[in-house]
Amino acid sequence: MSSADKNLSSYDDNTSLDCEDLKIGVVISEWNTEITQALAEGSKETLMKHGLKVENYYETSVPGSFELPLGARMLDDKHQLDAVICIGCVIKGETSHNEYINHAVATALTQISVMRGKPFIFGVLTPNNMEQAKDRAGGKHGNKGVEAAVTAIRMARLKKTLKSTSKTIGFS
Repeated sequence: MSSADKNLSSYDDNTSLDCEDLKIGVVISEWNTEITQALAEGSKETLMKHGLKVENYYETSVPGSFELPLGARMLDDKHQLDAVICIGCVIKGETSHNEYINHAVATALTQISVMRGKPFIFGVLTPNNMEQAKDRAGGKHGNKGVEAAVTAIRMARLKKTLKSTSKTIGFS
């Protein structure tokens, strides 16, 4: 089903989304602030709804979406987080600039996730125009910040579950 047909931010509230024991960071791009702040608010509300302690919530901002991966790494270095959510919005313009930014950010977040063995969540909107951005930042298609928070919790929980049940043989 396409996003034009439904609100994509609804999720099964009965799944294990407890994040009381987690430390989660959010890095927010200052570009397209109206959108990124709405996404960040949705993300924070979702984290708090599922038990994240205020003292385990860390937030910082960076100038634009291109700076999200480095900002996320710096925030993780300082606080040793379980997950980092990266919030941005790159609206298509007259050139293909958006494609370069989106690809670079997605690739960098994938690399840092694999290298650090923890989730660095791509919460970057890639709309064609401001209307599409608003629709996905609390409008008719929900709030992608909520989805980013749910993904962060689920992936951090997965890491804790697999880490606590794994057995090693030989070298550790």
